[in-house]
Amino acid sequence: MKKTWWKESVVYQIYPRSFYDSNGDGIGDLGGITEKMDYLKELGIDVIWLSPVYESPNDDNGYDISNYQGIMKEFGTMEDFDRMLDAAHTHGIRIVMDLVVNHTSDEHPWFIESRKSKDNPYRNYYIWKDPKDGDVPNNWGSCFGGSAWKYDETTQMYFLHMFSQKQPDLNWENDTVRSEIFQMMDWWCQKGIDGFRMDVISMISKDQNFPDGQLKKTGYGDYGPYVCNGPRVHEYLQEMNQKVLSKYNLLTVGECAGVTVDEAKKYANLEGSELNMVFQFEHMDLDGGETFKWNEQKICLTDLKATLSKWQNELYGKAWNSLYWCNHDQPRIVSRLGNDSDKYREISAKMLATCLHMMQGTPYIYQGEELGMTNVPFQSLDDFRDIESINAYHEYTQSGQIAPEDMMRYLHYKSRDNARTPMQWNNTANAGFTTGTPWIMVNPNYPKINAKEQVERPDSIFHYYQKLIKLRKAHEIIVYGSYQLLLPDDPNLYVYTRELAEEKLLVICNFTDTRQSFTLPSDCNPDQMHCLIANYPERVPEKQMLLNPYEALVYQTKI
Repeated sequence: MKKTWWKESVVYQIYPRSFYDSNGDGIGDLGGITEKMDYLKELGIDVIWLSPVYESPNDDNGYDISNYQGIMKEFGTMEDFDRMLDAAHTHGIRIVMDLVVNHTSDEHPWFIESRKSKDNPYRNYYIWKDPKDGDVPNNWGSCFGGSAWKYDETTQMYFLHMFSQKQPDLNWENDTVRSEIFQMMDWWCQKGIDGFRMDVISMISKDQNFPDGQLKKTGYGDYGPYVCNGPRVHEYLQEMNQKVLSKYNLLTVGECAGVTVDEAKKYANLEGSELNMVFQFEHMDLDGGETFKWNEQKICLTDLKATLSKWQNELYGKAWNSLYWCNHDQPRIVSRLGNDSDKYREISAKMLATCLHMMQGTPYIYQGEELGMTNVPFQSLDDFRDIESINAYHEYTQSGQIAPEDMMRYLHYKSRDNARTPMQWNNTANAGFTTGTPWIMVNPNYPKINAKEQVERPDSIFHYYQKLIKLRKAHEIIVYGSYQLLLPDDPNLYVYTRELAEEKLLVICNFTDTRQSFTLPSDCNPDQMHCLIANYPERVPEKQMLLNPYEALVYQTKI
């Protein structure tokens, strides 16, 4: 397997608004990221994935872009960006930008022009349709609730917005649109950035017949078959690769809603004609995500093992995996899949980290994950800032589908705002995030869970992540080895092996708060096994082992 820097890297996602505020206005900024570069270097990460910092009216927290080559004033200036980029490179850390090109803001100059008249030169930059029988062009629902179509009085036509009404979809069928996007990407590459994370990139090609979708619980049609992994998506990405990506030494990862293993083999093929890797959502949707997100359903471990193992095995030698539990769109993993009680939070966070970071692929850490930050006890709807959460609350409670008290519980469990509260730096006011008023509430558990305390304590989650990252750099088997799942039907234990040449790793993770018995595989000799990492005190392997609650063990042996 060809070795490259991005396969061997560990990526850290920063949500700038919530990372660190350097000027006291309550909003994280580029200066704050620059100030915390030493912290990231100490953790050991190689790459920062930076959520959008472009000019934006902030309808969807920066994922609605009004100027791709300007910096949002709340985050600073382009000079601040350049200083941050230089500081990162000085620390040996690369910067990957968030590329949002499925849609723009409705305040982008292209759209302002596009909506002026039917014959405006920018009209075809977006997807406009006449009314159908006096109503919307089709029954598609938006990802953020309601119809995916917005009527515009000026020209008496509808425009498509797969997300917010303020996020009109670009028309990738238009050659000029693609050319403009590729020029913009090249401009950033020339500035010295090191890659792109591509927002909902699997949605850029739509079925040009725009057929109705199958009706869902929401009352709207399912757009998935006609928007996700559309007819020309691979053609567009190959063009992007030829005209921009192939000219630079970049990390590229596509957020690919609805992606299958077979599609991923095209997106992330080892020939490198499209992207390096994709984000898939199958494992994140096992608690109802893509079908119906709002519930308190728990992920079944056997389902999780089957899903992750499928991606591990079917992409091996054909495409590259990305590994993640958390990002800005997911609730905190220790609250979702681990145990965020005082008794088990740290030990379960370490177990979850072990389980993921020992797999094959490039791991992604979301800010605060390395501290075991938890979901947030928001008191009322007024505490939320996420447009998806607020819209969903109103839609489902007003229609009578979900009772208000139930919907609040579901938001506490699943809302994207769980990941977006400020990074917990220390135990001073506002967790040391800002001297001002934070844009969103700080999790009240910050006196107990914060970076200062964990950096100073050798047995903390922070230092455990640090060790995992060091192990990945020291052992090629963790990056490049093959994967095999053991005990697929065990509802409590996740056990797998990794193999490369003459070396083998055995990874054992107890996903429960009770003791579990485990029998060492017959081909493993306890006398020849060495413990690489453990979240309890290291112990000598035995044929029969009684695992502690949320215990994780990784043993190295020879084949």
